[in-house]
Amino acid sequence: MNLVLMGPPGAGKGTQGELLAKKLGIDTISTGVMLRTAIKERTEIGKLAEQYINDGKLVPDDVIVSIVKERLAKPDCEKGFILDGFPRTTAQAEALTESGVKIDKVLSLEVEDEVIVERLSSRRECSKCGAPYNVVSNKPETEGICDKCGGELIQRADDNPSTIRNRLNVYHTETEPIKKYYEKLGLLVTAKGEEELADTTRNVDKALGLEV
Repeated sequence: MNLVLMGPPGAGKGTQGELLAKKLGIDTISTGVMLRTAIKERTEIGKLAEQYINDGKLVPDDVIVSIVKERLAKPDCEKGFILDGFPRTTAQAEALTESGVKIDKVLSLEVEDEVIVERLSSRRECSKCGAPYNVVSNKPETEGICDKCGGELIQRADDNPSTIRNRLNVYHTETEPIKKYYEKLGLLVTAKGEEELADTTRNVDKALGLEV
């Protein structure tokens, strides 16, 4: 299966992507990792992307699509792939289609904004070892202290409610319109993100027709 995984920040795409990758025996392809790999491997398109980044410019859609296509042509993607974090705009989605990359399904993980704000603003991480916590669903034994190393638990700068709402606004404005594009192509399926991981996974499997 060639799958695009989309949804707002904090919807649980990373976790569901990992579970799907194991279930389907295919790789999750992250745009950020792809970009860094292309630059590290000094491919022609990687060098071009690096030039834009060094000049402080956004890497253009056609360059990103070329990097994606280059990555998806590698042998480990022959059985399928999960694209996470791409496409981010309708223009990128159109460019991906025009480049000849075949997509079987686009899964949109649906979670309400207020649930995401609560979920992300409740996250904490250890300032020493980076262990993740949540003051609602995954509390440490002692408030503010890491169970593993005794380090202080901190909130990431981008996990405060106003920053989260800004990120959600960007998603709704720039990325969410992709759903209409893929819906017209008959590729869009949706799954509701629930509070419990197992419930979300069940919804995802049902949306993709993976239920046994």
